[in-house]
Amino acid sequence: MSLADENVDEENPYLRDPPTEFEPVEELSEEAAREQVEQLREAIREHDRRYYVENDPIVADRTYDALFARLQELEDAFGLTHPDSPTRSVGGEPIDAFETVDHVEPMLSIDQSGEVEDVREFDSRVRREVGEVDYVCEPKFDGVSMEFVYEDGSLERAVTRGDGRAGDDVTRNARTIGSVPQKLHGDYPEFLAVRGEVYMPKDAFQAHNRERIERGEEPFANPRNATAGTIRQLDPSVVAERPLEVFYFDVLEASELEDSHREELERFPDWGLRVTDHIEVVDDIEDAIDYRDRMLEARDDLGYEIDGTVIKVDDRDAREELGRTARHDRYAFAYKFPARAEVTPIVDVAVQIGRTGRVTPVALLEPVDVGGVTVSRASLHNPEEIAEKNVNVGDTVRVQRAGDVIPYVEEVVEKDSEGHYELPDHCPVCDSAIERDGPMAFCTGGLACDAQLRRSIEYYASDDGLDLEGLGEKSVRQLVDAGLLESVADLYELEREELTALEGWGETSAENLLAEIEDAREPPLSDFLSALGIPHVGPTTARELAREFGTFEAFRETAETEPDSLEGVDDVGETVAEQIHEFFASEANAAAVDDVLEHVSPQESELESGGDELEGLTFVFTGSLEGLTRSEAQETVEAHGANATGSVSGNTDYLVVGENPGQTKRDDAEDNDVPIVDEDEFRELLAEEGIDLE
Repeated sequence: MSLADENVDEENPYLRDPPTEFEPVEELSEEAAREQVEQLREAIREHDRRYYVENDPIVADRTYDALFARLQELEDAFGLTHPDSPTRSVGGEPIDAFETVDHVEPMLSIDQSGEVEDVREFDSRVRREVGEVDYVCEPKFDGVSMEFVYEDGSLERAVTRGDGRAGDDVTRNARTIGSVPQKLHGDYPEFLAVRGEVYMPKDAFQAHNRERIERGEEPFANPRNATAGTIRQLDPSVVAERPLEVFYFDVLEASELEDSHREELERFPDWGLRVTDHIEVVDDIEDAIDYRDRMLEARDDLGYEIDGTVIKVDDRDAREELGRTARHDRYAFAYKFPARAEVTPIVDVAVQIGRTGRVTPVALLEPVDVGGVTVSRASLHNPEEIAEKNVNVGDTVRVQRAGDVIPYVEEVVEKDSEGHYELPDHCPVCDSAIERDGPMAFCTGGLACDAQLRRSIEYYASDDGLDLEGLGEKSVRQLVDAGLLESVADLYELEREELTALEGWGETSAENLLAEIEDAREPPLSDFLSALGIPHVGPTTARELAREFGTFEAFRETAETEPDSLEGVDDVGETVAEQIHEFFASEANAAAVDDVLEHVSPQESELESGGDELEGLTFVFTGSLEGLTRSEAQETVEAHGANATGSVSGNTDYLVVGENPGQTKRDDAEDNDVPIVDEDEFRELLAEEGIDLE
């Protein structure tokens, strides 16, 4: 198909062998700029169609980037932005929420089954009601279905499926997807509403998950979850950075309708709408069944996930006669694939860096069903185990779930690679050297490594640390990415204006977090020792160390100069003592601790037994208490036989609520029927047992 067939001006200088050097913007008149802008838009749309729809680009990527940058430069300089411009694909300002929009036509689900007899029954019903038919067979994409509405060829809106009658208006996000044309090509209808499937290509999904793991973020379970989570982002610039694509597969409504579905699909590429190459028209249901079986064999070779095939009546009049139920159109049927079970290939290996620098290799898998749960990654544990199992990228492996929770590679089922996977020599996050320690491997970057930094801050603020409610994984990542946290000590220099400038932070949440941090400037020694994240020093060991040494200075001096003396403390053996010594011997760790101590004064340990009046009770505290810190209250109840934990469960006896409490713990208490008491009620409860907080 020639460019002329697509109504594109062959004289456009930016179509074939376009220039990539341009005269300075300040030397252009507004009239010349407008003409160049129109030519660039027209050319870039054609290059997009060639790339996404025809898979036949006529310019190099570098040339395309130069044309795109020039268009953006001219639009910015002369105020020539337009909703249809290709530059809208770079995103825009975040929005507060999505508007709910009614669909042009209902987007119903499809009746489906994995049993062949159900497919034959569908065919019998169709032929019984409308006579002989042809079927259009298509892959059943495993993505997110959306409605795209074009008026006079321009993208008017893009809406998620929602409940089938109405969905979220995600137009600004959809404009960032390269295969969504802002303007249709050719001889398009004046009004066109089409149904498409937004998806993340498999290779792009694995690459994106690898990046997330190496940044210390939780990876997506499968491409569909990644797509759904992306398309509903409130910030279009985030969507623009993620690798989404679209296939179009149906007309919902149009000012000019074709007689058959196959004719519609044939017109889509002419309009710039991308369709799959795997479409077949058959006149017998057995051929449709054979098509499904062939697609099942080919699914692993496709660049996108499918979970079956869709069989549709081709003739539009027959479709109308068949009608629909309240839930699905009666002219279509999905013949599902069986779920992949336990055995799957390794696509890639990512390296995860833990809080202590421990390097954990993670296998990225073709998503597989393991015990009813979709798994797309599995632990390879350590280099020694990788060598023992002889595992590498490309091998087909059996995946199991340890304790029905953590997926791991059990064995290689089919060896399709040479040798076994080798860890990189340097950390993928900070480029520091990776060193072996027996069967384990560690990044030597310490707190200079962003992955360790994020996890260290998360742990410092966790229930096992200083229990800074409102500072979880997501918020820590946001603050680190915004440049507000470059060390643990930076927590104490956060300002309200910096927090409220971030997405999702209001005055109340900012003030609550700052109050939590302020309340943690004089923590009990045991809490502080645990919060530092010293290897093998959790809350219990930290409490024993606090009892033994009394002050942080005494503990640190012993750890640095006489580590053997630590072995006399309960829960501390030779290995733990050596780990504590090595922690403080690290210059990066020692400097980080010194920085924190400029803001924090750990309190001398006074945790002595006061009796067993509260034995058997479990307390959780939230918010700021008057006259004492939350940690002091925890130490008090523990000194009298109770347990003080950081999270509410069915075993909790009381949630004590102070000023500016966290909502999560209150919600958990209500869900578990845990009594909620304020500070006065807490003091009265202790007084009844003869315990005075003053």
